[in-house]
Amino acid sequence: MASFKSTSASDQDENKEEQEESINVDEGLLDAEITIPPSLLEGEDKEEVIDEAEEAGVSEVAENDDGSLTYKMSKSTHNDMMVKLKENVNQTIEEIKNDGEYISIEDIMANDSFSEFTMVVNQEKFENSFDGFAAMGLAISGLYYQLFDGVDPDNYEVTINMENTDTGEVFDSVVYPDAIEEMEEQ
Repeated sequence: MASFKSTSASDQDENKEEQEESINVDEGLLDAEITIPPSLLEGEDKEEVIDEAEEAGVSEVAENDDGSLTYKMSKSTHNDMMVKLKENVNQTIEEIKNDGEYISIEDIMANDSFSEFTMVVNQEKFENSFDGFAAMGLAISGLYYQLFDGVDPDNYEVTINMENTDTGEVFDSVVYPDAIEEMEEQ
């Protein structure tokens, strides 16, 4: 037995309006907006950063009064960026471990959110070298990843632990961006 419901023209108009409203709400769910703080843009050519963002599929880039940039993009573009950022962080880890420039660093491990890295090092060589600079590269990679993953720039941080390869003990930890701010104050 078939059932038919009679609808008037005014009912159809109301349904159409409800659908349009829900579509507008859904469209908002399909977009991602990310604000990059000015501290991560220092020393960068903003026009070049904007061009690179647009080439990567960012639909709109707004320069804010405080010097930050706000990116608007589709969720699909955002997901693609997250995959590429993860690949870039992992590539940075491998390069630091394998390029021979940082002779004290034997291994680097990271958690999934890239908020914590552990550099396994020969402590004596590490303390008598400039290998600590590798930590800054890891930290900046982790901060960018977190930023694009939706962590508020006021709350994001990356901890780099230095672990002695012989003892397994963590002998030093550095927290970013606090460490960058401390360097700027000196």
